[in-house]
Amino acid sequence: MVEMMTGMKRTHACASLRAQHIGETVTVMGWVQRRRDHGGLIFIDLRDRSGLVQIVFSEDLDADAFRKAEAARNEYVLAVTGSVRSRPEGTVNANLPTGEIEIAVRELRILNAAKTPPFYIEDGVDVDEMVRLKYRYLDLRRPEMQKNLIIRHKTAKVMRDYLDRQGFIEIETPMLTKSSPEGARDYLVPSRVHPGEFFALPQSPQLYKQLTMVAGMERYFQIVRCFRDEDLRADRQPEFTQLDIEMSFVEMEELLPMMEAMVAQIFEEVLGKKLERPFRRITYAEAMNRYGSDKPDLRFDLPLVDVAEQVQDVEFKVFASVVKAGGQVKAINAKGCAHFSRKEIDELTKVAAIYGAKGLAYIQMTAEGPKSPIAKFFTEAQLQALLTQLDAQTGDLLLFVADRPEVVAAALGALRLELARRLNLIDAEQLEFAWVVDFPLLEYDAEEGRYVAIHHPFTAPKDEDLHLLESNPGQVRAKAYDLVLNGVELGGGSLRIYRRDIQEKMFALLGLSPEESRDKFGYLLDAFEFGTPPHGGIAFGLDRLIMLMTGRETIRDVIAFPKTQSAADMMVDAPSVVAPRQLRELSIKVDIPAKKPMSKA
Repeated sequence: MVEMMTGMKRTHACASLRAQHIGETVTVMGWVQRRRDHGGLIFIDLRDRSGLVQIVFSEDLDADAFRKAEAARNEYVLAVTGSVRSRPEGTVNANLPTGEIEIAVRELRILNAAKTPPFYIEDGVDVDEMVRLKYRYLDLRRPEMQKNLIIRHKTAKVMRDYLDRQGFIEIETPMLTKSSPEGARDYLVPSRVHPGEFFALPQSPQLYKQLTMVAGMERYFQIVRCFRDEDLRADRQPEFTQLDIEMSFVEMEELLPMMEAMVAQIFEEVLGKKLERPFRRITYAEAMNRYGSDKPDLRFDLPLVDVAEQVQDVEFKVFASVVKAGGQVKAINAKGCAHFSRKEIDELTKVAAIYGAKGLAYIQMTAEGPKSPIAKFFTEAQLQALLTQLDAQTGDLLLFVADRPEVVAAALGALRLELARRLNLIDAEQLEFAWVVDFPLLEYDAEEGRYVAIHHPFTAPKDEDLHLLESNPGQVRAKAYDLVLNGVELGGGSLRIYRRDIQEKMFALLGLSPEESRDKFGYLLDAFEFGTPPHGGIAFGLDRLIMLMTGRETIRDVIAFPKTQSAADMMVDAPSVVAPRQLRELSIKVDIPAKKPMSKA
């Protein structure tokens, strides 16, 4: 039954045919989407990447083709030749681009048969994601998945074309590089020719792209694969793709508008959406104080309000003691939510607890007045001052967290998002871009007893804060910037350190001895002695960008062959055990405690 396509040449994509093709003889090829047998007539919806077209078989037109069509089933691969004609009156499908026409088939070749797929090849299929990942090649036949990958391709093309016009050149950097275990874990690659030594897969081409600036290339970019052996979430994968950019002789006021223009061009050319520019800019301090996040969703307000001054002297010890200890008390005014039940408030309390909050105080603004277990601890004047600070009106629900600043920000930031979802404050079609700037350069890690870099160790401090590097490093701000869209970080970058003395000072602040600095980054320090230009750059997460552009909930839906949340490939069953001979060649001995097999899901 299966035939060769020798001598047949595809003339059209399925969905390219229209009324103007009526009367033409065409050859199309694709997969059977569905088959309907009406006795003397057989209708097949034939699908290729472009979409669907209806093909018709009748015994009168070609008995041999009709006989073969009787055997065809879903996902069979067909090649057909026939004439384009109008659909009969009353059968036009206005929802289909090819809905005015059909192909009356004169020749059919079944190029391949197919087993019944484990799920329907159609959009919105209700099937476990692990099944979709195991049969990913079938999942990718579905139109919505193909659309995602086409948008990804078009986005990458716009990026390349835009940067080419701006004088950037694409330079490939190594996939096998040196391990520098700062931040996420490296994926290590053993070297056969250097027994006991390892390469690392790059978490980012950061140092190589800086070295291209030392090399005088001036404007570099690369759409590059990166690797991080870290715990996964919906927007993370062990291997991911980013657009990497670096420029010499640049200041932030030049770089940010240039990147805005590129993003705007992507959305206009790929999605037909025109963005308002310039994008909003907010400082890190404002983002954390007002929204509890350095990647705030700005499609709605619901700000966090500092009420420490209003509660520092109240008899409610939880509030007063936290303020006295240097902590924070902040609140959110959930407008119109005074009707929330105790059960609903308990659910919000559980959300806050996930982020370290020890409790969630509340005041319900009822028609009879403020209702709350904590109201009795306030004088009338204290309560009124608090309500005034929060602009509280009848019908509002006031939610409070008192704790260390980082806990208050995380807990109330999460509550803010949860309330927005419950109150339907989020417009899925709205696009709210913002640059977050003036990040801290460092933060103190109490467990390690040292400072760690907020972005990475190569980020330059702001010129006006240089004098604080030795006396008060925690107050130094960085020449760093993140681009945020609807609460998701799309990209981040900074102007870089380009002087050896400042870079060595930075390494020292991070707890690296001169010997450790030389061992890990000696090549960079040496390069800085040969005329390094001022430079800076940015990297955009391509997977996250496409996820937002396509309205998906996970980046797995915009990557052709992704891993599961446990970093496994269900389709090819990787990672897997390798042969003992391979390990011997690499001088590796595996010593793993016996344990029960784990699911890779």
